[in-house]
Amino acid sequence: MIISNKELQINEQIRDSEVRLIDADGSQIGIVPLKKAADMASKANLDLVKIADKAKPPVCKIMDYGKYKFDMAKKEKESKKNQRTSSVKEVRISMNIDVNDLNTKVNHARRFAEDGDKIKVSMRLKGREMGHTDIGRSLMTKFAEMCGDFADLSKPVALEGKSLSMLLVPKSKPTNQSKKSSKKGSEEGKKEAEKVASKPEENV
Repeated sequence: MIISNKELQINEQIRDSEVRLIDADGSQIGIVPLKKAADMASKANLDLVKIADKAKPPVCKIMDYGKYKFDMAKKEKESKKNQRTSSVKEVRISMNIDVNDLNTKVNHARRFAEDGDKIKVSMRLKGREMGHTDIGRSLMTKFAEMCGDFADLSKPVALEGKSLSMLLVPKSKPTNQSKKSSKKGSEEGKKEAEKVASKPEENV
């Protein structure tokens, strides 16, 4: 049964004459007087919680309400963390950027990728640079290669007005299964190498 995450009535707040009771272990007790349900909860040092007030009679469960609320808050926090939507961050480079600045821009892109964000890389072309878009494309391609260990090229370099741009996306993290497969392959390779090393040398 799905329990509403709204504030629930517990113990003395419940005023119904009888309830359909579920024990702490999940077993169905059935319809019992409210007093009996409250006494059972009290003897177990737990709370009587109304989990379905629209039912006739309402459904109550014996549980540790404090722990329940803590677990629900933890699940909600985890759910929001997993639902984080990625945004697009922009990294701007110029055609005459030096090596140190280029490396700094790569580090910025790395941070964005680690946060799960996409990276738009743009280069504003000024004056005569418009006649040398091939140089700009080459630099943009080099930048994408420098980001290759943490990001993939999603949208290739394209000229948009007076700017060159491309889109990088974070590399997908390897699953546990692929890690296991990789580890298994490594172990098998090690065993095979040990077998070869243990064979006596043959004269040819």
